[in-house]
Amino acid sequence: MTYHDILNIIIFNRGKILKVTILSTIILFFVLLFVYPVTYKATVSVLPPENNTQLGGLGSLLSGQDFSSILMGGLPNANSQLYMEILKSRTAAVYVVKKYNLVSYYNSDNIYEAAKKLDKNLEIDITKEGIIELSVDVNTPWFPVFTGMRDSIKNLSADLSNCFVEALDKINNEKLSSKAGRARKYIETQLVQTKADLDSAENKLMIFQEKNKAVALPEQLSAAIDAAAKLKSEIVKTEMELNLMQTNLREDNKTLIALKDKLQQLKDQYNKMEMGNQDYLLAFKDVPELGKQLAELLRQVKIQNEVYLLLQQQYYKEKIQENKDLPTVQILDKAIPPLKAAGPRTIFSTAVGGIFVFLLMSFIFVAGERKTYSYKKEGKEK
Repeated sequence: MTYHDILNIIIFNRGKILKVTILSTIILFFVLLFVYPVTYKATVSVLPPENNTQLGGLGSLLSGQDFSSILMGGLPNANSQLYMEILKSRTAAVYVVKKYNLVSYYNSDNIYEAAKKLDKNLEIDITKEGIIELSVDVNTPWFPVFTGMRDSIKNLSADLSNCFVEALDKINNEKLSSKAGRARKYIETQLVQTKADLDSAENKLMIFQEKNKAVALPEQLSAAIDAAAKLKSEIVKTEMELNLMQTNLREDNKTLIALKDKLQQLKDQYNKMEMGNQDYLLAFKDVPELGKQLAELLRQVKIQNEVYLLLQQQYYKEKIQENKDLPTVQILDKAIPPLKAAGPRTIFSTAVGGIFVFLLMSFIFVAGERKTYSYKKEGKEK
């Protein structure tokens, strides 16, 4: 059977084909308009996590920045990707299900089953700028025209989208608080040890001064001692950052490698000072043995004092971070009830359905004629 024959069959039976097509299209149109559930979605936009390249590790923690910038190396899209994974997590879905009691809405047996169904209706997209766009598809019951629930479903779609962002903020805050708690405990142990070392150094200095009276030191030596104390406090701070970050980052992370290099450079500088740099050696030339002992004791006291002050500052900052409950997620556009339905696309779906029915009916008639043609051909051959 040629294409010309097929076309003739369709033209010959066009009346029957068009009748069925038109009738089916009208029925489909009214089903979509009055019977089929209507879908609404409201979109909320979330800005990517802020990055502060001046801060790393502990500094990010203390500024209130979330850990995505540390874990992902500070790339906006990578940070947004982390946010997206949190939004898609079961924890976030369960939070939304519990808040809006969606177990009955999804006709589920428990919150986890409802969370799975909710997750299937969740749509998340990330723009090239790193902005997260989130929406939740919410359907009306069958016969939406007669149930009168369209307005409540519109409001629910906006509420669910905003609630997911609320869940993200809550999870982020909990993780920040947990990280800050671990940092606080670590600093607390260092603080106790440093306080003991400081008390010991001060006690030794006091005993020495009482025994040998006051000994004046050259200004150049005093400056060298101050420099050593500040350098040692910087080493301790860097070590703290490194210890806190090593539990969250892989060994090949660029931030971690850079921090290790920084620590090594600081230690090299301090070792040179311990061995005696040029200024330090010059300052010692005219200092008697008692002065040398006093300089060493003073250096220990100043170093321990600098470290102790640093640890105290970090400790209270961590304590504040652990207990504060500030928003960590910035919303660009809050979700509002949509004016139009997202689905079904009545006109488009009706047109597609009409074309499908037309092609189906044409196929049926062509197949029937082909079968008749085959029977006639077989009869002639016999």
